[in-house]
Amino acid sequence: MKAASGAWAALAALAGCTATEAPPPPPPPVSAAPTVVRPQEPVEPRQLVFQGAPTQGGLLLGQAPADTVSITLDGAPVAFDANRRFVIGFGRDAAPFARVVATFRDGTSIAQTLNVEGRRYDIQSIPGLRRRPQQSADYERLRRAERARIDGARAQRNDSDGWQQRWIWPVTGRISGVYGSQRILGGEPSDPHYGVDIARPSGTPIVAPADGVVVLAALPAFSLEGRLLIIDHGMGVNSAFLHLSRIDVTEGQTVRRGQGIGAIGTTGRSTGAHLHWGVNWGSVRIDPALLAGPMTSAHVAHAR
Repeated sequence: MKAASGAWAALAALAGCTATEAPPPPPPPVSAAPTVVRPQEPVEPRQLVFQGAPTQGGLLLGQAPADTVSITLDGAPVAFDANRRFVIGFGRDAAPFARVVATFRDGTSIAQTLNVEGRRYDIQSIPGLRRRPQQSADYERLRRAERARIDGARAQRNDSDGWQQRWIWPVTGRISGVYGSQRILGGEPSDPHYGVDIARPSGTPIVAPADGVVVLAALPAFSLEGRLLIIDHGMGVNSAFLHLSRIDVTEGQTVRRGQGIGAIGTTGRSTGAHLHWGVNWGSVRIDPALLAGPMTSAHVAHAR
């Protein structure tokens, strides 16, 4: 036993340890923290979403992605609201294709080409009938002043959601004039009819087809339109009501869909009592009948 103890002491001395100390344990192995692999969340592609179909004379509602900073239609800027909703319009003779581009905060953009549906219009040629003679200089001066008031009213931009509502007819009855119709008098095309005419007796009340703000209540009556009322529905969309016998609202007043706004008449250049209802998106003339939908026989019967 003594010999063994001496051997252990010698071995401990060689190791630099005392006989009572055990050698230190080896350090634990070092391993890297495990890598957490998370599944990649799907990224929805940016896209433009439209409600309805692009049609000559029609409006088309759209929705752009949340990070959109600008929208154009064939290169022209398009307004949109805080939720990136917008509206675009197509004129009577709109081209068969339209290009909508949305640009984002990071500078990238997406584009979508729309196929615009064409329409047939009622065009009549009357060779033996001539266009109206040239107007006098006094009338032209008066007309320029009236046009300036109309253009100024249509240039206003009020905060209204009427442009995205479901529209109603301002009055129902016999349709005596349709959008897009045109006469060729003595070989010369006259201006197309940019609206819809509804024949009813003078004094028949009319209502607002959608929410909006009154931007023009023409008094005295204009030479062509007579008593003219224009309502701004927001986003550059506005309605014009011509030949009224009376106007029941004032400029700057907010009106609601279905609210009474005036009455049918035959003021201005009119051959009989009727309402001419026109709709614009900026300078683009829109077909009101496409916004209000079919006027059924039930509607007409209820109006009588």
